Amino acid sequence: MDCGSKCPRGQLLHLDVCVDEQKPRGGVLELLGRLRPQWKPQDIKMKVFTEGITNQLMGCFVGSLQESGAVLVRVYGRMTELYVDREREVEMFQILHTHNCGPQIYCSFRNGICYEFVRGNVLDDTLLTQPAIYRLIATEMGKIHSIKLESDNPVENILWKKMAQFLKLVHNAQSNTTAPHSSKLLREIPSIETLSDEMETLKRHLSQIGSPTVLCHNDLLTKNIIYDNKEGMVRFIDYEYADFNYQAFDIGNHFNEFAGTSDTDYSLYPRPELQRDWLTAYLESYKHSVGLEATVTELEVQKLYVQVCKFSLPSVFLHLFAGLQLFMGSLGNPAGQIFLH
Repeated sequence: MDCGSKCPRGQLLHLDVCVDEQKPRGGVLELLGRLRPQWKPQDIKMKVFTEGITNQLMGCFVGSLQESGAVLVRVYGRMTELYVDREREVEMFQILHTHNCGPQIYCSFRNGICYEFVRGNVLDDTLLTQPAIYRLIATEMGKIHSIKLESDNPVENILWKKMAQFLKLVHNAQSNTTAPHSSKLLREIPSIETLSDEMETLKRHLSQIGSPTVLCHNDLLTKNIIYDNKEGMVRFIDYEYADFNYQAFDIGNHFNEFAGTSDTDYSLYPRPELQRDWLTAYLESYKHSVGLEATVTELEVQKLYVQVCKFSLPSVFLHLFAGLQLFMGSLGNPAGQIFLH
């Protein structure tokens, strides 16, 4: 049934539709009947972009996917609410779209959302080190970091809360794992107590080095960057983790992504010369966006460079937590499976 109700999240349209993960077409057509009533069901094409536990993403279109009007339908994965705040994700969609930094979100439904398709292609890893490309990425991040909410209430930095949440999930996964062949690897992993102590040490030091809290993407790997070579621009997608965080964390996390996600190779981590050029482009964009003189000094670049180097460490921690969950999930542990993408 489609009730077409309004939900309180910025008056976003909410449709009382549930899309079956195994046979999604029926539910998707019901959604498109409201969002694109002029489309004939027999003409609608669907392309699956991702099909995993975290979510299922489908592009829906008539004619060409790259034409205006295409709709993305994201079906949430099971148990993802344990670590993704879906209300906050919708809010981030709306904020970024308002500031011309993200696609329009059309509606929510019982187990997902529908939003505008961003034209272009997922960025190839090999393009990350090309100056023309990484400067576009730095410029776009500077714009997003400059966004201010229209509220007098102070924003809450989510880094340490999110890390504690992930650590708890890892602990639960380890506690519930009984597979005998997992014991050797588990002995090589630091204990939860050790990981917790390391996290507190990072928190004490990094909370005092002066990195401002800004609106961050928090998950800027290449598959979350869309490159439109015709327009010469990039856009960031996937806001499951977007929220207010340390400026230097968002940049350091992106630099860690140069090493890859599945087959990590830290020899690919950006060399200092690239980082400094990237940071210069970022600071020019950030300062311009907040209304400051866009001239960037070497002292400013050096200060941010040091902060980014330090904040790359908690980013590695989060990657470690996700990796542990990936391992637990491979053993059939439900608490670990929620982290499989």
